[in-house]
Parts: sequence; structure tokens; C-alpha cells
Amino acid sequence: MHEWMGDNHHTPHIVVDASFDGVSVPAEHIKDGKIILNISDSAAHNLKLSNDSVSFRARFGGVPFDVWVPMRSVLGIYARETGQGMIFSHDTEQIERSQLQEEIEETRERPHLTIVK
Repeated sequence: MHEWMGDNHHTPHIVVDASFDGVSVPAEHIKDGKIILNISDSAAHNLKLSNDSVSFRARFGGVPFDVWVPMRSVLGIYARETGQGMIFSHDTEQIERSQLQEEIEETRERPHLTIVK
């Protein structure tokens, strides 16, 4: 899915449940126990996707951070431009599809360019 989005010039994002043990993300960017991460080639350096985890180095507010999330904490992946993607369900949890859809829509509405003087 990640490759397909990149091949089609879309920006892949993952929704992560930050309450899982082992999740290493910048705490100041967690909202309602979740964080949305841009995993495009231009944003996620040294991206490693495996059956067990997702890891990469990225900048958050200009500060570099090594991100590591266990695959079980990934709730979904979607293209920022279209909002289309996949929501994953886990055996032990029930994911509210409408709540994730609202978060995806909110991300799509945010401007992604800033003025630098």
C-alpha cells in the first residue's frame, strides 16, 4: 500500500495508537492517544517496514526524532490527498471507523506549507 501510494504521487500517512507499549513517538504530537505520521520518502528517512514494526527518522517541529512503532499499534494507512486507504482491526480491540475517518479528514484539511522569511 505504501509503495502504491508513492508510485501514484500520494503522501502515505499511518495512524498509530500511541498507548501501546514500545511506541516511540514525540509525546507533544500525540492527540487523543493517537498520532498521525507521514511516512513518505521525503519525510521518513531510513524507513523500515517489517511484519513487526515501522521505524524511521523524521523531523518534528525541526527537531530530529527516531520513530519506532510496533505493527500492532498501527491502526491504518491512508493517502493524505484522497483520504483513501485501509483501517486495520486487531483481535483484542474494536476500532471506531468514524473516529479514524474524522482524524484523516482533519489531517487533509491542514495546510502543509509554511512561509519562511
